[in-house]
Amino acid sequence: MSDTTDLTADVPAEEVEEASVSVAEERRAAHDVWVSGTEERMPFATGTDEGAQEMLPSDIDPALAIQEGIEVDDDYVDEDDDHDFGDRQIINMGPQHPSTHGVLRLQMELEGETVVRVKPIIGYLHTGMEKTAETLNYAQGATNVTRMDYLSPFHNELAYSLTVEQLLGIDVPPRANAIRVLMTELNRVSSHLLWAATQGMDIGALSMMIYGWRERETCLDFFEKTTGLRMNHNYIRVGGVAADLPDGWRDDVASLITTVSRGVDEYEQLLNENPIFLDRTMGVGVITPKEVEQFGITGPMARASGVNWDLRKEMPYCGIDQYEFDVPLGKYGDVHDRYEVRIAEIRESLKIVEQVMDSMPSGDYRTEDRKVTPPPRKRIDESMEALIHHFKLFTEGIAVPPGTAYQAVEGPRGEIGCMMISKGGSRPWRMHWRAPSFAAVQALPVMMTDSLVADVVASLASADPVLGDVDR
Repeated sequence: MSDTTDLTADVPAEEVEEASVSVAEERRAAHDVWVSGTEERMPFATGTDEGAQEMLPSDIDPALAIQEGIEVDDDYVDEDDDHDFGDRQIINMGPQHPSTHGVLRLQMELEGETVVRVKPIIGYLHTGMEKTAETLNYAQGATNVTRMDYLSPFHNELAYSLTVEQLLGIDVPPRANAIRVLMTELNRVSSHLLWAATQGMDIGALSMMIYGWRERETCLDFFEKTTGLRMNHNYIRVGGVAADLPDGWRDDVASLITTVSRGVDEYEQLLNENPIFLDRTMGVGVITPKEVEQFGITGPMARASGVNWDLRKEMPYCGIDQYEFDVPLGKYGDVHDRYEVRIAEIRESLKIVEQVMDSMPSGDYRTEDRKVTPPPRKRIDESMEALIHHFKLFTEGIAVPPGTAYQAVEGPRGEIGCMMISKGGSRPWRMHWRAPSFAAVQALPVMMTDSLVADVVASLASADPVLGDVDR
């Protein structure tokens, strides 16, 4: 346990929260003086410090201008056009670029070092997973969706399984729900740890790449011990989970909580007072609450802008509402707030994991409904009917009645939603995925316009997009 935790052990939670808020505000105020040494206001004035947004003075809000199409110019300029483009040039960042976090292409129009326009171009993965789902039966579907957002495979599997269970009208046992919450919250931790590693490296804190992977490895070790795989697990399935938790899982989880908590404390010691990190994150990539609503942004990006929306609180699933946790919120909607929100979410997820560990119910890890679950192995040797049932279930698949269902879960990047249409039979007629990374990518022009080229990487990293989620 860290020294900070020891000092606040007997202090009411409200006072601790107020103290942390005041420390963050003091850090911003001190940083403002350190950067500029002038009387200019902090990052949201029309003229801002070096490295901040809105470098070009304008009577129109640059973000609004982008949305209205005022700032967008054609890639090919007509010779008779009267516009004075000066030294403007169009360059491509990606699709093969280490800081685009996947095969994303950003077509940027530059005027010197200032970004005038950004156009995200997607589609290079062209996986077609939504169409592939129509060719797979419901038992095979989890192996498909787990590869979409490959950094949060458990959340994909959970959204898919809950949607099919909604069509089937079945409930899973309490132990299965608790295991699902345990694995998805640990998946949220591992995803945010990878984000912290890559965000730090993109901004220049190279040590963060090593530290973030170090703690994430602890999570992946537990995933491998439980599911047999480090990624793309196919563990959360229709009716429950594939297998019960392994022997000694409580000791593994307790050790994981200690290791990750210690690591996160080190991250904050490294970054929170680092003037270079603060300069590269404060006032950069700002998104307002109104823009969050317009672009359909959810998850940590929305909460960093002060939008209090978390599906675990608003539309609970798998009994997650029985656990105590807070929803961290930001105030300024910049890269630094996204950093603080995600670091706080790691701690809140560990808090949920600790509660699940202490209250794990006994019982079955999957439903006993024979429409979904095959007979026990021993019964197959004793009963011809059980053998036939087992054979038909694995060759024909689960029979789902006609209907339409939608289920969303709170993933590490925001709302992961699965909409499924069944016309009966063992395969879905249509499946559509609500991907949080898609909304984040389409909002990149708002974050990057009128900023410096150096800030493009910081803004993109703070959005934490996974291109497998975008090009599904």
